[in-house]
Amino acid sequence: MKCPACNSQDSRVLDSRPVDDGSSIKRRRECPVCGKRFNTYEVVDTVPIAVVKRNGMREFFDKHKLTLGIERACQKRPVDPSQIANAIEAELQNSIVTEITSTQLGEIVLAHLREVDIVSYIRFASVYREFQDVDSFMEEIKYLNRLSRRKSVRKVEEHD
Repeated sequence: MKCPACNSQDSRVLDSRPVDDGSSIKRRRECPVCGKRFNTYEVVDTVPIAVVKRNGMREFFDKHKLTLGIERACQKRPVDPSQIANAIEAELQNSIVTEITSTQLGEIVLAHLREVDIVSYIRFASVYREFQDVDSFMEEIKYLNRLSRRKSVRKVEEHD
């Protein structure tokens, strides 16, 4: 690693520690030529994922933007929005896709919220699916009830 003070091409690592939930490493270095100490950060180089919006525009996946949307749905709920956003980001990075539609991304968010907190799921779905009236809202509630009953039946069958 090149020294920022004297441009020497050599440095030695004094200390290394994980930062940002283990997604990067901070290294404390020292230049053997001038004695200057400095920090470097090592992160995994990931392939950027493009999100195709409904209007056809493309933008890079933005975890911060995703977290904000999930935070609104989880407001005053016992849910950690950043944990859900991290899981979704990891899921996308571990897949082989380099492009995803905003519709697909919304469905992934809904799937995660459905597993964690139904109230947050309904809040997110009401904005994401753009409920126009009470009937469309009630259809979503009925859908959740059907899913809930199927899970209950599976749990009973597993215990038998």
